[in-house]
Amino acid sequence: MAGTSVALEKAHEWISFEDPEEERTWIFDVTFMLSGWTCIYGQGCQGVLTEAAPELVEGCCSYGAHFTDDEDLARVEKAAATLTPDDWQFHKQGHQRGIVRTNRAGEKMTRQVQDACIFLNRPGFSTGPGCALHSAALRRGERPLDLKPTVCWQLPLRRDDAEDGNGHVTTTVTEWNRRHWGAGGEEFHWWCTEAPEAFIGREPVYVTLREELVELVSAPIYALLVSYLDERLRNGRHPLPHPVAVAAPRRRR
Repeated sequence: MAGTSVALEKAHEWISFEDPEEERTWIFDVTFMLSGWTCIYGQGCQGVLTEAAPELVEGCCSYGAHFTDDEDLARVEKAAATLTPDDWQFHKQGHQRGIVRTNRAGEKMTRQVQDACIFLNRPGFSTGPGCALHSAALRRGERPLDLKPTVCWQLPLRRDDAEDGNGHVTTTVTEWNRRHWGAGGEEFHWWCTEAPEAFIGREPVYVTLREELVELVSAPIYALLVSYLDERLRNGRHPLPHPVAVAAPRRRR
């Protein structure tokens, strides 16, 4: 019985439905979608190094970002070319050496400068710390997800596609956990979806991350998800509480 109790304490609730246009089943993590998770970058985020380092204000930008494909890389290179020295602390390095490095596994990533992503403006920079692409997009009235590497704007959302061998795809949308980073994730001192202090938002994830979800799953699928979740909340049928949020501090947003 002790093992069963531990499992239930970590339980999530899910919804699945068929795609009306293609051979695909969608599965969404309802527990996370209805949680109050919110990004606390610069407001208590301890970063993803091997020990807490909030003073560095690096967030999850310490190791550089993997590019998902050549299109992702080309889009970010194009965006980088529009940044000015006032936008980007490492503008000179980016233009002299480029923004890309290839790791030992042959994967293309953003280059690192001073032990973090080349796009990360550090404390003391004129516009403040944070992603140069993200902050420039906000100043221009653009969407940060149109400039940033795909893996960066998707976090903390994770989409996984599994094909059954007969052409049918099952797509799962959930939170990104440290295990998804492989062995390296176990070295993180801190990870936000495992941190109670990040579950302080006043609105649920499916509302606050609307743009990211639409980009991730398409507007029609997002609309189906919203229809279900909205109706559920109107009827007072709340999901299992997020196992991390149970220990969250009083909400402040």
